[in-house]
Amino acid sequence: MIEAIGKTQQSLVISQSHDYIARAETLFQRKFAPVEILFDLMGGTAGMFRVRQRHQQIRYNPWLFAKYFDENLASTVPHEVAHYIVHKLYSPRRMRPHGEEWQVLMVAFDAEPTVTGNYDLCGIPQRRQRRFNYRCDCRQHELSTRRHNQVISGNSSYQCRDCRGQLSYQA
Repeated sequence: MIEAIGKTQQSLVISQSHDYIARAETLFQRKFAPVEILFDLMGGTAGMFRVRQRHQQIRYNPWLFAKYFDENLASTVPHEVAHYIVHKLYSPRRMRPHGEEWQVLMVAFDAEPTVTGNYDLCGIPQRRQRRFNYRCDCRQHELSTRRHNQVISGNSSYQCRDCRGQLSYQA
């Protein structure tokens, strides 16, 4: 099992993230509010920019950074900072996640505007979602935890694509 990066390497990633934000400030001649940086991702995702209730975060995978530190410092950090900057500059509803504005900013960061990394995940902790059994008129289905919770809370219902029958939970 790979060990996650420690505080020293996390500080380097945070510093590099702030450097890219400073480059964007120079490029666009404006200040950007600080963004929260977390090291809490698992699985095959190296980084993620997200907004929750107007609170912006950049999340990094400390295990993938441990295994591919230099590569992620050069590609994942500018990738996620570019998402943050594009979000601050443009209306998020009108932007494609890896659209032209994001690509132009990646080039300005001297980074390759690639969308996904291809990592060997051996030794990287994986997040496993539990599956729940559901049934329709023609067969058995498995729903993810998220979809199951939506059904239980009454916020969603699902139909079989084949028979159009309502899926019902089989405890």
